[in-house]
Amino acid sequence: MDSPTPKFHLPHWLQAIVASAGGLGLFLIAFLDSSVLTFPVINDLLLIDLSVRYPARMPYYAAMATLGSVAGCVFLYYLARKGGEAMFHKHAGPRARHIHAWINRNGFLSILVTALLPPPTPFKVFVIAAGALEMPLRTFVLGLLAARAIRFFGEGFLAIRYGDQAGPFILTHKLEVAGIVLGIVLVLYLGSRLAFRRPVES
Repeated sequence: MDSPTPKFHLPHWLQAIVASAGGLGLFLIAFLDSSVLTFPVINDLLLIDLSVRYPARMPYYAAMATLGSVAGCVFLYYLARKGGEAMFHKHAGPRARHIHAWINRNGFLSILVTALLPPPTPFKVFVIAAGALEMPLRTFVLGLLAARAIRFFGEGFLAIRYGDQAGPFILTHKLEVAGIVLGIVLVLYLGSRLAFRRPVES
């Protein structure tokens, strides 16, 4: 089993799980962070720490963080779907109308972009909105999978390449890193939309 030394501000019971479970601990923290609790950036730092210690296992750690995050978001999605728009308006507050309009126009892109942005982006509000407004589950999950995989596998790659410096670098330049990744993703997304756009019939 993996035995990383926790360095982050986690409850003691979670520290014990991460210390003994490695990838499964990452899954649990990612699930909780994406659903009922909030541990901003901690999951990213743990992933980097594990990947530095055990580079060969990086794909496993990144996959577990991705799956845990997606599972947590799906759980919150169904809670919001059951709670309806009242739950959404309670969490969104004055931003509710703008978020509602944005998701109605750009469902997949709204999840993809907000899932890539670093804290303090109010990502959970978009997850709740997706459930309350009944965004198709397939669209929701595909957007999440793409964003979280890009984020966590990218962090794992940086951890292997730059070692212990990867964590501080990402924390210091998180907006620049997120901006570059978003730019690449948006270019690819728009390119795919243009490439597969149906020709207009005359």
